Amino acid sequence: MGAVTAVLFFGSILVHELAHSWVALRYKISVHRITLFIFGGVSQIAGEPPSASAEFLIAVVGPLTSFALAALFFLLEPLLVNITPALAVAKYLALINGMLGLFNLIPGFPLDGGRVFRAIVWGVNKNFRRATLIAASTGRFFGFLFIVAGVFQALRGNVINGLWIAFIGWFLESAAGAQVQQQMVQGLLGGHKVSEAMGNECAHVSGDASLQKVIDQEVLTHGRQCFLVDRGDRVVGLLTLHHIKEVPRTSWPTTTAAQAMVPLEKLSGIDPSAELWTAMEKLGRDGMNQMPVMLGDKLVGMISTADIVKYLRTLQLVGT
Repeated sequence: MGAVTAVLFFGSILVHELAHSWVALRYKISVHRITLFIFGGVSQIAGEPPSASAEFLIAVVGPLTSFALAALFFLLEPLLVNITPALAVAKYLALINGMLGLFNLIPGFPLDGGRVFRAIVWGVNKNFRRATLIAASTGRFFGFLFIVAGVFQALRGNVINGLWIAFIGWFLESAAGAQVQQQMVQGLLGGHKVSEAMGNECAHVSGDASLQKVIDQEVLTHGRQCFLVDRGDRVVGLLTLHHIKEVPRTSWPTTTAAQAMVPLEKLSGIDPSAELWTAMEKLGRDGMNQMPVMLGDKLVGMISTADIVKYLRTLQLVGT
């Protein structure tokens, strides 16, 4: 019954996250995936909400769903009064979903309550970045509060619960601190375009060249990580170190650049006039360290995480 309860509880968390995702999709915001982990779950929503009201509704629907699930399991209890194991499961799920809803209403980022708080502050001061910083700072405060409370509990003899509370506090403080850093980076990159930070075009390699030859003569010798693949005098695709690493090492001597490349017509890149922060988000979301910069169907350069970090350092040095 403990295992059944654990599965149903994670099912409850999944429903909680699906509620966030459903409202986000109603606002035309794509949702890439839902991840469940030890503290609950997270919906990986692409981009920021279009308005404070959208942010409020996307955030608040999660705790409301948890409260609805708590009410559902509470109403099931009278029906299960003669089935003791099932009654115990219903009681626990009612309690834990109610606690989950209350915990998520703490007004500190990245909890749902922090996002609700951010939406309210955003609606009042009309400044999304400042609202995020305020909510994240509040989240760090609650994180430190949990750490202090947990250590206090542990010192009084309640070691397991105390350490668990302190661990939750550390998690909240770390997540909120990361959000503060993200906003600082976003503030530095604001107004800057991909064209300002992108690198030059890649080196050219023959489509008939083996991946092993590309590695030996280009990657290891010159440190290059992206290549335009030629067929005759025409560029037909793009090959990056990321694409090469997707091919088993044992197949490098027999796999050609043309076989491992992405054809030019299938390249998914970014416009040189796009915001640099948008490029950084896309790189992180797609799990890549570089991507092509496309002007229409023409490859004009590459933008990488290293390019953005280098540009950030330059911005910090000049104080822009």
